[in-house]
Amino acid sequence: MKQSYSPHKLNKFILLLCCSILFINCKQDQKSEKIEAATTLKDAYKNHFLMGTAVNDGQITGKDSLGVQLIKEQFNTITPENSMKWMFMEPQQGEFNFEMADRYIDFSEKNNLVFIGHNLVWHSQLAPWVAEIDSKEELHNSLKNHVQTIASRYKGKIHGWDVVNEALNEDGTLRNSVFLEKLGPEYLTNAFKWAQEADPNVELYYNDYNMTQPAKRAGAIKLVKNLKEQGAKVDGIGMQGHWSLEGPSLQEIEESIIAYSELGVKVMITELDITALPNPWDLEGAEVSQNFEGSEFMNPYTEQLPDSVSNKLAKRYQDIFALFKKHQDKISRVTFWGVNDGQTWLNNWPIDNRTNYPLLFDRQFKTKEAYHSVMQVAKDSTF
Repeated sequence: MKQSYSPHKLNKFILLLCCSILFINCKQDQKSEKIEAATTLKDAYKNHFLMGTAVNDGQITGKDSLGVQLIKEQFNTITPENSMKWMFMEPQQGEFNFEMADRYIDFSEKNNLVFIGHNLVWHSQLAPWVAEIDSKEELHNSLKNHVQTIASRYKGKIHGWDVVNEALNEDGTLRNSVFLEKLGPEYLTNAFKWAQEADPNVELYYNDYNMTQPAKRAGAIKLVKNLKEQGAKVDGIGMQGHWSLEGPSLQEIEESIIAYSELGVKVMITELDITALPNPWDLEGAEVSQNFEGSEFMNPYTEQLPDSVSNKLAKRYQDIFALFKKHQDKISRVTFWGVNDGQTWLNNWPIDNRTNYPLLFDRQFKTKEAYHSVMQVAKDSTF
């Protein structure tokens, strides 16, 4: 006998069925939201290149707990912003201070972060005693001792070293630093060879700003070729990304990535930040010794970044990361220079006491539109 249902029971059944479907869909949506929320920069780009950030002492010591949390969630490689530079590592001749550097290494090992050492040889942030050395032989020995003492101490613990930092002028010629003046150009070859002797397996890089400019690019290419011809190991080029909303052009960036890759070395985008503020017209790259007078025009967004500029920043990051993704076979790492806007060096360079917004996270460690645009590039197959 065929069973029949009353209209009331049938309506009740349909209502229960609809509620069940809505409940299932809701659960699925919640699951999707959780997956979306769990996606981070390092996850989004895990098949493309490493995603890194520069870190400071406050994060390494745990004082900046929010910064630590963000570093561990979002990035898989770190670079010390300042603490491994000469003035901190060897403040007195032959006397090394490893305490803070050791803590950086411990932090990276504990959190499974690829560690990039920055840096071994740089004309800036030197200890004062270096410039006071008159003897060529003494400076040669001091440079060798500095490079090999530090590189050997962290042998097997560091993935790569910025061996030489910013040794070129804007026209591609060698900068007349204390090392070039007193030791000649061979100091460059020696630095790379000494680092390799101290740690044969570590990757060795040349790092500089304005590496997209044709003259400086040509100088960097010549430098790397010369180093290799003289038997030095060079594993990669670090293209500092201290860029603006307008420049360098995408074409200049792309041409540079390709040109450096053709040297047979890895290309890394280092020190990436995009200033949202106007800069003096005669600013020369990222040379830290420059300082200009401030004004209201040069510091226009003291309270917050207008939506129009925020959107422009997001679009700039989107275009740049689309280019990086296009050349992922050449790029091994992208490292931002700082964790959030409140910690960027650009708040005090090239003009003191400005409010800049160059990174993906705001002063409250919250994601910005620029962050979401970078994430979208990773997810979207059209980029």
